[in-house]
Amino acid sequence: MANKEILLVVDVFSNEREIDKEIVFQAIESALEAATVKRYNNPIKARIEIDRKTGDYKTLRRWEIVAPNANVDGDVEFPSYQLLLEVAQLDDDDAEVGEFVEEIVESIAFCRIAAQTAKQVIIQKVREAERKKIVIAYEPRVGELITGVVKRLEKGSVYLDLGGHVEAYIAKEDMIPRESVRIGDRIRGYLKTVRSEARGPQLFVSRTAPELLMALFRLEVPEVGEGIIEVLGAARDPGSRAKIAVRGNDPRIDPVGACVGMRGSRVQTVSNELAGERVDIILWNNNDAQYVINAMSPAEIQSIVMDEDKHSMDVAVKAENLSQAIGRGGQNVRLATELTGWELNVLDATKMEEDIDVETNKIKQLLMEQLDVDANISDILVEVGFTSVEEVAYVPRDEMLAIEEFDSDMVDVIKERAKDALLINAIAFEEKIETSEPADDLLNMEGMDQDLAYKLASEGIVTMNDLAEQSVDDVLEFLGMDETRAAELIMNARKPWFITEQNQ
Repeated sequence: MANKEILLVVDVFSNEREIDKEIVFQAIESALEAATVKRYNNPIKARIEIDRKTGDYKTLRRWEIVAPNANVDGDVEFPSYQLLLEVAQLDDDDAEVGEFVEEIVESIAFCRIAAQTAKQVIIQKVREAERKKIVIAYEPRVGELITGVVKRLEKGSVYLDLGGHVEAYIAKEDMIPRESVRIGDRIRGYLKTVRSEARGPQLFVSRTAPELLMALFRLEVPEVGEGIIEVLGAARDPGSRAKIAVRGNDPRIDPVGACVGMRGSRVQTVSNELAGERVDIILWNNNDAQYVINAMSPAEIQSIVMDEDKHSMDVAVKAENLSQAIGRGGQNVRLATELTGWELNVLDATKMEEDIDVETNKIKQLLMEQLDVDANISDILVEVGFTSVEEVAYVPRDEMLAIEEFDSDMVDVIKERAKDALLINAIAFEEKIETSEPADDLLNMEGMDQDLAYKLASEGIVTMNDLAEQSVDDVLEFLGMDETRAAELIMNARKPWFITEQNQ
């Protein structure tokens, strides 16, 4: 059947929606198949073939070749579109299960496609093609800055019109808190993900992502776009405050000053785009301590104590600057932590010095007692960085010889005494374990083993109640287990507490 009308429909849909003609041909074939199936009383299967050049099409009724089904006495379950293998092989010896036998039948007129069902098939296929086209076009742009016009608002969420029948979605949690947005406003966002879904939004945009701040600086600061200045990280409290780390690759250019701009023009433009969010521009440094000092700006740091094992730093500031360093609601230290990747603890400098002095004196006294040395030698050991007898015993001899006040004989004596002290401590610890008896409730507690119970008893933790009163850090200090197991043991020991509370 020749039908120039089909070619006309294909041209119109293809040109208006900017999609491939083959997609429209497939949509019309699916629509004609649906209309053909509907004219039969029993369900059948059909296939339509449209000639892409002339618009001619033919209709083929199909029977699927199946193996005999024991449940229906060797016959087929659906005779209207199934055919037994042995019957199919009467006409074709090479027929196999899963293939189709086809027969040309009378085609319906193309005008029948005006029926609502047929129309929906075409519309659905075209929409699927359009959505797929959007995904293909925007997937390479994930991570970019995009601009759109606010099309509609729904319960705090925003739909953006990006042009060309393309929409983007900003969820309520991705909008800057308390930001006033109206239909018709032009706003920017960070394209964080593209998802191919049958319905709903496909392009997901964020106004709260730190990457948006970094992208805006690339846009507003030419030196960043050219690579003369690098943006290495950002942390945000959306709509309130942010910190961004920059590094200059040209010694003649001040990276912070370039990002601020003349009279603050560049940083102010970025701030205005983010609903007045105040932006601190931080100079990046490959020295972690100095980077943290910069990130804590505007607070002045007195000293820093670094714990590399816990990846944390104790940051000391003067008492009068404590509130500034912490920030409103902990904002300043929280953003600095997020920016640097270090867990930061802000402390009063005076109290921190007192704590350090107390700890230092403990170490000095311990070294004096364990090594049988006077205060002068103990002071020297602490000043060069020794904090325990173990370090003195096992540090290379050459390193101790490098200490100006020590000669070869003194080094040998001190190291020998350190090793003797460790041996004495080990023997005393074993004796303590052997003589310490844990209570029955601790021995029989869930998750407890005998060796562990005796170790706890040697530290004065004899009953379940004793263990329940400990913190995870207390248990880790002398058991050396992982935090997860320590926490589980403590919670098991506290179970009787909860049972008692429920019974009251």
